[in-house]
Amino acid sequence: MSPRTRLWLVVTGGAGLAALLVAACLDLPRFGGDRHPYGDRAVEASLSRHTANTVASVTFDQRAFDTLGEMSILFAAVLGSVVLLRQTRDEHRAVPEPAAVSRPVRRYALLVLPVALLTGLYVVAHGQVSPGGGFQGGVVAATALHLLYLGADYRALERVRPIAPYEAGDALAASAYLVTGLAALLAGSAFLANTLLPYGTFNTLASAGTVPLLNAAIGMEVACAVVVLLAGFLDQAVEIVDEGESGESHDDPDERGKRERP
Repeated sequence: MSPRTRLWLVVTGGAGLAALLVAACLDLPRFGGDRHPYGDRAVEASLSRHTANTVASVTFDQRAFDTLGEMSILFAAVLGSVVLLRQTRDEHRAVPEPAAVSRPVRRYALLVLPVALLTGLYVVAHGQVSPGGGFQGGVVAATALHLLYLGADYRALERVRPIAPYEAGDALAASAYLVTGLAALLAGSAFLANTLLPYGTFNTLASAGTVPLLNAAIGMEVACAVVVLLAGFLDQAVEIVDEGESGESHDDPDERGKRERP
């Protein structure tokens, strides 16, 4: 295809897209008006399935397939980061230095850590009845663990977040989301349809059908993914040292001694 032909294709496609956008904008409801057809239908569908938080209903029920795509993007991003940040042959793990923070900051970090962790878990567990959910609560819970780096040191953080279990948790959470969708198919409904469980009592934890299950799966996936992602970057910034930069050789001491003898 010649450059001239590609240019005409881009111009034609761009003109068509611009026309569609203009037509859509001209048909938008008046700003500040009371006509909200999508919002009205979303609230009605949320209440019909006993989901007090309409945002959670849209995320994990009405548009659960879109949420699967968002989760897959995060999963792929973490996987790519782990591959790119893996330790290479010319790198070694050095002893990390303590974080340069004052003693009051350390005490405050240790004091806030359990509160932040419980807050994250609370946000995940109550996603179907109050603002929040798996995405928000997962990030809060994952970052709360890293307050231990400020309150103690990097070794203490490593002891509470061994990478292998969090990698497994990330994969299991993503699989649980898929399995829930496949279970709906096996039950004779649509993929990820909210038809597997009873809707329960409105505005309680045992409500909204499969919304709490998908919300918990997302919370676990996001929390584990953020922990693994931050671990890769922190390892590079705190512990991984290039042999060329350190000026040290990590050969066998006996062999090095033989080479250094006159």
